[in-house]
Amino acid sequence: MLSGTATAQDAQPAAATTAAQPAAAPAVAAAPAAAVKPGDATAGQAKAAVCGACHGMDGNSADAQYPKLAGQSEQYIVRQLTDFKSGKRQNPIMMGMAAPLSEQDMHDLGAYFASQKPLPGVADQALVEQGETLYRQGDSSRGIPACMACHSIDGSGNPGAMYPHLAGQHAQYVEATLKAWHDGTTWGDDARAKIMPSIAAKLDAKDIAALASYIEGLHSADTESTAQP
Repeated sequence: MLSGTATAQDAQPAAATTAAQPAAAPAVAAAPAAAVKPGDATAGQAKAAVCGACHGMDGNSADAQYPKLAGQSEQYIVRQLTDFKSGKRQNPIMMGMAAPLSEQDMHDLGAYFASQKPLPGVADQALVEQGETLYRQGDSSRGIPACMACHSIDGSGNPGAMYPHLAGQHAQYVEATLKAWHDGTTWGDDARAKIMPSIAAKLDAKDIAALASYIEGLHSADTESTAQP
């Protein structure tokens, strides 16, 4: 008999079948992601082998087009690698290098380079006076703040605020970076990323050259003594 209503007999096999089925397994909560630990410099050293081709095995690059990483804070390196990986900071080489890195890898790399001693550079004496004035005093008439307000008087930076270590950085790299910011390049779209482009836009070519040279020659007393044979 065809009907839209099931009989008691019709229901029995279905009920038996249902009863015979094992109970559904309880849902298993997804395993939490591993917590990121403070960077491990020893682990970072092994991971940094690939970085050495451009930045030097100890973070002191021999080629002035590539920045020195030695002495840079862990926090700052992690931020830059994160921005390279997300594409906020554009650089074809570094975007490719950062793509496979985990957050823990970034912290380990940062800890390793932070543990290395930056080698001091030498400033062009003809540019020191102008560079020092801008670095230490800025130029209030043009709305240019003193660099040391964020990067400290000896160029050691401010790790907590993620303002980078500058002392001893290659003048060529600093000059190229300041020029790029001056011309409108940014390393992201947040408020922090807009600080330096807004300052660099007020610098002329002579200002940039003088600051870059002064920064390369800038170093603290302990850095200088470490570099002695």
